[in-house]
Amino acid sequence: MSSATTERSEAALLPEGDVVAVLLTQHARIRDLFATVRETHGATRKAAFDELRALLAVHEVGEELVVRPVAKRTAGKEEADARNKEEAEASSVLKRLEHMDVDSEEFAATILEFERAVGDHADHEENQEFPAIVQQCSVEERHTMGERLMKAERMAPSHAHPMAAGKPAALVLTGPFAAMMDKARDAMGR
Repeated sequence: MSSATTERSEAALLPEGDVVAVLLTQHARIRDLFATVRETHGATRKAAFDELRALLAVHEVGEELVVRPVAKRTAGKEEADARNKEEAEASSVLKRLEHMDVDSEEFAATILEFERAVGDHADHEENQEFPAIVQQCSVEERHTMGERLMKAERMAPSHAHPMAAGKPAALVLTGPFAAMMDKARDAMGR
């Protein structure tokens, strides 16, 4: 399994704004947040989980809308479809976690299992999709993808929406509205 340190080191070797560099940096932050959730309790755990939840939600939308179409061409349809399927499953687990007490045993057990699944998912991306994209896309293409990824993430919902997860067409149709509603709920403290 990759580590946050390895991901940050690999990202630093790529040009700034490169889609793979952006994603590796996000993967590192996700791993850091999982560690914080695992190692803390109470309000600190809740705050870390909320940040993790929001980052995972927007990260997956960005990947599904920007990376997967290119990955179908570079790494193969089977690889891209497998990652979309994993993201749909993760969205369902994330939605369940949102409704649990962060200090409960159920949350602790579920978050550990979820962390392993997300880590495996990231490892597949880093070992299959990302190398294919780096090899088959120019620096300019990857930079443009990085810009599109950041734009998609700004417009993405900040909560898991299992009905759209893993389905880029559904995300395009529901994403902006869901994002607006999520941000309003977040501002009101849910």
